[in-house]
Amino acid sequence: MWNVISNFGDAALTLPLAVGCAIWIAASDRQVAAYWLIFLSVGATIVGATKILYAGCGIEIREIGFRVVSGHAMLSSAVWTTCIPLFLRRAGLTSVGVTLGLAAGAIIGAARVFEEAHTVSEVVAGWALGSAVALVFVRLLEKSRLKLRGTAVAAASLLLVSGVAYGHHAPFQSLIEQYSPGICSRFL
Repeated sequence: MWNVISNFGDAALTLPLAVGCAIWIAASDRQVAAYWLIFLSVGATIVGATKILYAGCGIEIREIGFRVVSGHAMLSSAVWTTCIPLFLRRAGLTSVGVTLGLAAGAIIGAARVFEEAHTVSEVVAGWALGSAVALVFVRLLEKSRLKLRGTAVAAASLLLVSGVAYGHHAPFQSLIEQYSPGICSRFL
């Protein structure tokens, strides 16, 4: 059961959703869409850096059981906390969307703990990072007063993307494990 929930946070699903949201936003304002992609990229870079440091250099904080920032928790809290409010914006329910997105990120993070893929500290770090990414972006979006066009088309498109991507797994972890030792030995 936890794997079913965890799949909603995999990069194979969340990254296409994030790009789909960026395309939807860009139809109204390219600069705001660029901010979304930049904020998400910063979060992903932090996750990737911790994974490289652990897989390649063996760096961890044993006292709190921390090896890496959970990518599933970061991506799910960032992407769902951004996508859901986008759809609920016209109805004036942005804060409801934020709450649902944060809850989804927390549930997906909990699934990662129950699957024994991450520790609580790793999931909390990922959830906090992803939540910060989303909350900063949603705040910027609200200040911009952006009027999104094509909500029905965007909803159908993103639902289609989700249906196709669900259950697939991005190969990032195997790439990190393969190349991290070389990165650490060369640069650290």
